[in-house]
Amino acid sequence: GMAQRGGSVSTQVRYGSEVFSPIIGIGEADILVSFEEMETLRWLEFLKPDGVVLINDFKIPSASILMGKIDYPEGIIELIEGKAKTKVIKAEEIAEKLGNTKVMNVVLLGALIKSMNLNDIDWEAVIKTQVKEKFIELNIKAFNEGMDAV
Repeated sequence: GMAQRGGSVSTQVRYGSEVFSPIIGIGEADILVSFEEMETLRWLEFLKPDGVVLINDFKIPSASILMGKIDYPEGIIELIEGKAKTKVIKAEEIAEKLGNTKVMNVVLLGALIKSMNLNDIDWEAVIKTQVKEKFIELNIKAFNEGMDAV
């Protein structure tokens, strides 16, 4: 999709007993999960004043950066920490340690689930139903590492 071509991808999830719209307005999000530092800035205004940012300590250079037109901004995490309660997750580093950077998303999912205190669901069973058998063990490890990261 767009992420593979250098574009931005966003997803909004509303969870609760009374959800009247799938759209989250500015200042309404409880948690912002970001796979990339600069993308966090793009979506930060959607966070509630007491919301939490889970940010992957990861940089993806834009086309302008790759072409040498601009530098990747420094101090993004510090800027975000000054605006919101922030939990930095080294998801790429964790996934790399596990041998497959494609499980970065599962690392962040584990961090999100722990941050939301959604412990009453058997997440291992959920992973087993959603992941090909040969990747189940890797994904469970990634999920647990993400939970341990917060």
